[in-house]
Amino acid sequence: MASASIQVSDLVKTYPRGVRALDGLTFTVREGTVFGLLGPNGAGKSTAVRILSTLSRQDTGTAVVAGYDVSRQPDAVRREIGLVGQKLSAVPTATVRENVLLQGRMYGLKGRELATRADEAIARIGLSDAAGKPIGFCSGGMKRRVDIAMGIVHRPKVLFLDEPTTGLDPDIRMQLWDDLAKLVRADGLTILLTTHYLEEADTLADEVAIMDSGRVVTSGSPATLKQELRGDTLLVELDTDEAAGQATALLADVGQVGEFKVDGRTLHARAEVGGAAVPAVLERLSGAGLRVTSVTVSQPTLDDVYLQHTGHRLVAQRREETELERSQS
Repeated sequence: MASASIQVSDLVKTYPRGVRALDGLTFTVREGTVFGLLGPNGAGKSTAVRILSTLSRQDTGTAVVAGYDVSRQPDAVRREIGLVGQKLSAVPTATVRENVLLQGRMYGLKGRELATRADEAIARIGLSDAAGKPIGFCSGGMKRRVDIAMGIVHRPKVLFLDEPTTGLDPDIRMQLWDDLAKLVRADGLTILLTTHYLEEADTLADEVAIMDSGRVVTSGSPATLKQELRGDTLLVELDTDEAAGQATALLADVGQVGEFKVDGRTLHARAEVGGAAVPAVLERLSGAGLRVTSVTVSQPTLDDVYLQHTGHRLVAQRREETELERSQS
């Protein structure tokens, strides 16, 4: 079994006005793997990364990164990690290569070693042809890749990626996933990724920890977490919120259907065989005069896992956050 690159135990972090960002956060990341912290904005993901990368301090609890305690040995931790934050860090007027060289100098690299490592990092993320291009003329996806090249130029043991693909087009996001997977396979790099994209966590992460209100509510490989939800996911959308609430009681004794949760007009349930359960569900609801607008049967997803452990859907939360961001822009 691989040794642990990151060990987090009972981290607590409280901000002014009593806002508790972390509430006993605990998890372990194996060396040479991609570990995903999955949750909505406000779950505590970025706070955890700030503490693990020594940019902030916890109130209580311990964290060890690459063998060093983040509180007692912060300088040693910084030498062993790379960090790609949510905001772009490259200098717009400098070229791709100049930005990577500058970052390398900050880690003490010089001369031929600096040049070699910069060119190597740029090649790893597929930007050799654009090395002389000013950052200001690069696309959003290219800028994000430059940030990653800057994060790996000193060959860290652990790379922190805080929401690395937010705002990128789906095609660019998938291309970046490929780049990150290659880094892990080629170098044995350990990556801690924070994300609210379910597909990203499912595709990239060897293990995920689902966060809610500053703590881990469940963790494991994406496949294992989904397999724990036996049967199919049944989504029944009704015409009103009130009808969805009534449906739970009406379906309580329908065989092989259970684990009901209501989210607005949608009733979520588990069924041993979803397709076989649909006729009985529709008959019961229509017989009670409730209008069903749609029924969907699917295999379990990470969103279903999130719903099971938190009582709400990550997809719905992210949609609300996106709408709020647009209204404020």
